Amino acid sequence: MIGFDYGTSNCAVGVMQNNTPELLSLGDHGRYISSTLYAPSRDIISNWLHNHLTLEEQKNFQQQRQWQLQKGQNALRELTLDGYPTELSFGQQALNDYLEEPDEGYYIKSPKSFLGASGLMPQQIELFEDIVAAMMSNIKNLTEEKLGRSVTQTVIGRPINFQGLRGEESNSQAIQVLTNAAKRVGFKDIEFQFEPVAAGFEFEASLEKETKVLVVDIGGGTTDCSMLLMGPEQAIHSNREQDLLSHSGERVGGNDFDIALALKGIMPSFGLDSYLKTDKPMPSNSFWQAVAINNISEQTEFYSAANGRYLEQLIRDAKQPELLRRLLTVQQHKLSYKVVNAAEQTKIALTNDIKHDISLDDIAENLSITLNRDSFSTACQRELTSIAKLMRDAIQQANTQPDVVFVTGGTAKSPVINEFLQQQFKQTPIVIGDHFGSVTAGLTRWANKIYR
Repeated sequence: MIGFDYGTSNCAVGVMQNNTPELLSLGDHGRYISSTLYAPSRDIISNWLHNHLTLEEQKNFQQQRQWQLQKGQNALRELTLDGYPTELSFGQQALNDYLEEPDEGYYIKSPKSFLGASGLMPQQIELFEDIVAAMMSNIKNLTEEKLGRSVTQTVIGRPINFQGLRGEESNSQAIQVLTNAAKRVGFKDIEFQFEPVAAGFEFEASLEKETKVLVVDIGGGTTDCSMLLMGPEQAIHSNREQDLLSHSGERVGGNDFDIALALKGIMPSFGLDSYLKTDKPMPSNSFWQAVAINNISEQTEFYSAANGRYLEQLIRDAKQPELLRRLLTVQQHKLSYKVVNAAEQTKIALTNDIKHDISLDDIAENLSITLNRDSFSTACQRELTSIAKLMRDAIQQANTQPDVVFVTGGTAKSPVINEFLQQQFKQTPIVIGDHFGSVTAGLTRWANKIYR
């Protein structure tokens, strides 16, 4: 049995060792695998997955994906004839492959962000299911290689809400995709647990008395808050529903911080906030579309031929056409992920440094941008305000104040966010947990409790 954090930013697996959760090191990835996938062609994802299934599951898959597999075979033949690789890559290697040739192949980051999206066609849902299954297959194989045995039971983490628009309909869609993918790759027993609750279970192991804990999990794709009654007496029970006093959650997380910083910190160097020759402000929609990597429709519109023509017209109408040419380069060479990745690396660097220099000279000669913590704070005010509201909502629903606030999630490492949280809870102790490992450890504890 394993605890499986299929996260928006990273994936991790935990097992119980000597009654303590241990996060596994998975091959060259280490304990955390970035939630990314790269394929030389999108059409071959289903074929790769088919080749990594059991013989029995291969038969079922062939019946369900006959058209996709045939299309993939054609793509594989073309790749082979042209001398291109035909394997998928995951984690950091996937990002490396994308950055090497951004306008070739198919790269996706954080597919979990899309699973609850509204308006997805059946073919899109099937594609996301195959992407998730391929990533799960890779992680499951690495886990079994590490442990030297098969793994069939898992508890998978889930946010309170996958998507803010359609509530339970979105949640149901996302859970179904995750369940189908997990079954596809060989998990027999599959349970889900709220990510903030799982993080709380790990914190609970350190408590010596009954405590009201507000768990704030600022993840890559969502921020989730749970008010939990915790302590030694509560920990022994396998049904904890009566201890979950409230939940709140929204799709605002690390990806949104990266996008906000890319938009407000980087895009001004691409023409945002500049002016047309008529002295009117430059239309801003294309700049938002350029960095909206977690929105399928916005990215589709940005990379359309019609938008390419629109940007060429903006260049002719701009007072500073050289700035808009940079945006056209992003559009023509599919560089959205590269720009947002630069923002993400800046966010990470600002954890330890006051300022950070971004080099984008492969987009425009000598293009360098310097951002600092104030830039980050200013860019992300909307996201910080949303997180504050989620915390207030959880407290109001529980109708009680927390004894302690337990904060986890990779995004919470930022000093800007830490300072913000301290301002929200001036009279309440704040405990900072393992930024990446708390959820996985808690899922592992829960798996051990329900499956043993």
